[in-house]
Amino acid sequence: MAVLRLVFNIAWFILGGFVMGLAWWLAGLLCFISIIGIPFGRACFVIGEMAFWPFGQDSMNRRALTGNEDLGTGAFGMVGNIIWFLLFGIWLAIGHIVHAFACAITIIGIPFALQHLKLAILSLTPIGQTVVAKA
Repeated sequence: MAVLRLVFNIAWFILGGFVMGLAWWLAGLLCFISIIGIPFGRACFVIGEMAFWPFGQDSMNRRALTGNEDLGTGAFGMVGNIIWFLLFGIWLAIGHIVHAFACAITIIGIPFALQHLKLAILSLTPIGQTVVAKA
């Protein structure tokens, strides 16, 4: 199974994952312009790494994972997600959806389209989420 993940991740990286990973990292760099944006930027780099190699990784709510509420999973996280959605989230989601449609044209591209859709959903509300490895 690990070999198959590696093959899919390499194909993903070559066929569009590189572009979307760079888009996430660009959003992260733009977030680092202000002090308030630093937590957003850090999240962009973590999710950007997932955008480079998505097979074998998934996103999960931190509250569900740890059982504890933190700053990102409470009311401030909701406000942060609204700000994120308006500034970057919608654009990253559109990018992932466009890539998903392009991948879904062929049967071979369907797993890649599903990964793009997973990342599109994550790009809408990333605050309070964490990236975990699948078993």
